[in-house]
Amino acid sequence: MIILNEKEMWTAVALDEVLDAVEDAFAIHRGGNYLMPDRHVVEEKGDKLMFMPCFLDSVISTKMLAEFPENPGKGKPLLSGLVILNDRRDGQVTAILNGGELTAMRTGAVGGVAIKYLAPKEAKTVGLAGCGVQGFTQLLYACHVRDIKEVRLYDAFKKDYTDFVKRLKDRIPRKDIEFIVCRDAKELAEKSEILITATQTKEPIFPDDMELLKGKTFISIGSWIPDRRELPMAVSKLVNTVYADLPYAKEESGDLKIPLDEGILTHDRVKYIEDLIADVKAGKPHELSETRWFKTVGMGIFDARVGQLLYEKALERGIGTKVDF
Repeated sequence: MIILNEKEMWTAVALDEVLDAVEDAFAIHRGGNYLMPDRHVVEEKGDKLMFMPCFLDSVISTKMLAEFPENPGKGKPLLSGLVILNDRRDGQVTAILNGGELTAMRTGAVGGVAIKYLAPKEAKTVGLAGCGVQGFTQLLYACHVRDIKEVRLYDAFKKDYTDFVKRLKDRIPRKDIEFIVCRDAKELAEKSEILITATQTKEPIFPDDMELLKGKTFISIGSWIPDRRELPMAVSKLVNTVYADLPYAKEESGDLKIPLDEGILTHDRVKYIEDLIADVKAGKPHELSETRWFKTVGMGIFDARVGQLLYEKALERGIGTKVDF
């Protein structure tokens, strides 16, 4: 068995390898060859403990994740936990991974895959609302799949972006990107072609203004519970299709559930990005509207497939701490 910490996980793999693993996870989900029980959540006083097992052909993964909303104000990550990998043949534990970092890594790649298939190829500007751990990895992949020249940042709580920007500059190899802090969400929307939201807000981040928001590509990854949403009704009105990762996103995420309940969005306009990916690869691209939107709530297949990749690459490259139980 090996144990991989945050630094070792990022050393073990390249961004393209993780992107390919996420695309493979979408294909596995589309093919149906998996067992993924519903996420089990235990909550007390706003703090959550989540338990997410998943069986694939060659690996079993179990993610145990704690979400403590007060942590960012204490200078600690919102999410922390572990992912345990078991060999599918005999159930033996093969690896223990940093669960919060795996979540950020694979969710960043999920956003990157969505940008790859939805955002205009000539897009040069990306705006991020929510400059935390999840937002950080979203930008790593966004700048990898598109030739981004400007990164715009907005966070309702962050006052000093110095460390966030420095870490991005250290991790993004290209040095021609300008980083700009926006005074509010309206300015972020005005100046960005791709808009990524990675927050836990209860109310929409952007003004409910169709003129302001039309023509954007939205990647919304936060506020994944039914009574919270990051995007205003204007986005539901602007898009022909919302691409999601799972059917239950329509019940679990307020970004979809609320406009569906109010009749602003209809069920036939919610489609699945795994079908878009498969069709594009088969030479049957979808006709995309001017405004585009991907909503993810996450799934255990991502953790299993990317965890498997990390384990295999760590063994291949001699990375990690070996432990005998």
